[in-house]
Amino acid sequence: MNPTPATRLAQGFSWTECPRWHEGRFHFSDMYNHRLVTLTEDGKAETILDLGGREALDGAEVVPVGTGYLPDGRLLVNSMFEKVVLIVSGDDVNVYADLRELAAGPINDMVVDASGRAYVTQLGFNLWAGEQPAPSPIIIIEPAGAARLAKGTEHLMGANGIALTADGATLVTAEAFANRLAAFEVDANGELSGGRIFADLGDMPDGLCLDQEGAAWAAMPITSRVLRVADGGEVLAEVTVPQAEAGSSTACALGGPDRRTLYLACGVEVFDFEKSRQDGQGSIWTARVEVPGGGARP
Repeated sequence: MNPTPATRLAQGFSWTECPRWHEGRFHFSDMYNHRLVTLTEDGKAETILDLGGREALDGAEVVPVGTGYLPDGRLLVNSMFEKVVLIVSGDDVNVYADLRELAAGPINDMVVDASGRAYVTQLGFNLWAGEQPAPSPIIIIEPAGAARLAKGTEHLMGANGIALTADGATLVTAEAFANRLAAFEVDANGELSGGRIFADLGDMPDGLCLDQEGAAWAAMPITSRVLRVADGGEVLAEVTVPQAEAGSSTACALGGPDRRTLYLACGVEVFDFEKSRQDGQGSIWTARVEVPGGGARP
């Protein structure tokens, strides 16, 4: 199998994360610049949400990560260290779900199903404070904002990227500190069951997305690549970025008009917020792939 090299689309950001394609537009989280950024096909950047002026809860820094959209089009954004989900309606930004009593550590990524139910991952410990990895469950948020822990997910070691198959019947998450992808069945009430190993990777996964065949693209930050893996663990394809230029491959998403463009978020400095902002080495890369995203979410 010959790896496919990605092409740099844009650079000059802090740590980039959680790339998304929504209604004909690509955007991502420029985490330590407190904003969401959209890119045109030629790499022109525009800030679509600036949270730099938000008065944070508990003195935490506002760091936007995972995003999702409710059926009415309103945007949800995870504020990582505040441990809240924000809802954006026009120029108004408010707390949609307060997860401080449910989240053991910083919250992370998100996927929203067709009914508006959100699934939020959490690290389970504060990586930036030097704490040791600990298991923690996925958090489920109902369309009205009521939140609960997902039973049967308490064992997850650093659930990170998260996605749903097009039919909404299977949820897949990257279990970062267990070097694997985990899958769960989703019932009509949004509950998760039947936890199993989707793919044992032998290396740390970060963000992920699914395609219309049910395979997962998983970003592998340590080795600066993205792997396409089948349910069961077979590696089907690989996309790479030059580590010296791109740093770590943090997350990926399928987008473009045909959803066959794989967008890669890459970063160099994740621990020092100010250095990450000042150096501006975060970047977005793209590669064309054979199998489109179809109706998989996000």
